[in-house]
Amino acid sequence: MQTGHGEPGMKVSGLGKRFGARWVLRGVTLVVAEGEAVGLLGANGSGKSTILRILGTLLNPTVGTATIDGLDIGRDASAVRSRVGYLAHTPGLYEDLTARENLRFAADMLGLGYGSVDESLDRVGLAHVAGDRVRGFSAGMQRRLGIARLILRAPRILLLDEPYSNLDAEGIDLMNSILGDIGRSGGSALVALHELAPARGILARTVNLVDGRIEPAETTLPLRDRARPISVVR
Repeated sequence: MQTGHGEPGMKVSGLGKRFGARWVLRGVTLVVAEGEAVGLLGANGSGKSTILRILGTLLNPTVGTATIDGLDIGRDASAVRSRVGYLAHTPGLYEDLTARENLRFAADMLGLGYGSVDESLDRVGLAHVAGDRVRGFSAGMQRRLGIARLILRAPRILLLDEPYSNLDAEGIDLMNSILGDIGRSGGSALVALHELAPARGILARTVNLVDGRIEPAETTLPLRDRARPISVVR
C-alpha cells in the first residue's frame, strides 16, 4: 500500500476487533504518514468507527497493534490521548450549557486554560451565539461546536467520524480548512466517510473498508504538497 512521504503518524498492523462471536475488524493494516490525511470509505457497519475508537484509545483491539506518533495505543494510552483530537459521529454536547460553557468544560477536562475558547468559537463561526444554550442549536451548529471542541488544543492527530455530517457549504469549507492546516503542519488525519464528495481534493488518498477489511488505496497528492484549498472561515 502506498503512503505519503513523511514518517508514520499512525500505524496499524493486523488489527482485529470482535464483539461476541462477530468480527467487526479483520486484519486491518494501514499507515497514515505525517502531513497526510487519509479517507476511510465504507458503508455503515463496515467498521470505520471501530477503527477510530481503537486509535483514540476508547476501545481495546482483540488482536493486532497500533501506534500514534510512535506511541503504542495500549502501553502509552495517556500520551496518545494528549496528541489526538477525536470527533465522534454524534456531537456529545451538553444541551443545557451554552456554547462557551461547553468549550470551557472541555478545556477543564483537557487541562487547558480558557484562552483558546473564544478563538475556537470564532474559527467555526459561532462567536455570535457563544452565550446561547446548545439545545436551541441546529444540527449543523452543533457539529460546528463539536469542531470547535476538537481544535481547542490544536492536536497533531485527527480522528474524524463523518465530520461533514449536517454541515452546509461554508461548514464543509471550514472542515477542509482544518484538514489543510493539519497537513501543512506535519500532522495526520484519518477521516471516516460514507461518501467522498465533500472531501474530494483535500485528502491525500482513500482506502476502502469492506466487511472489516481494507481494500486497495486510491493515491493522490500528500496535503503538504498542495496549495491552500480555501481560506479560513471566520
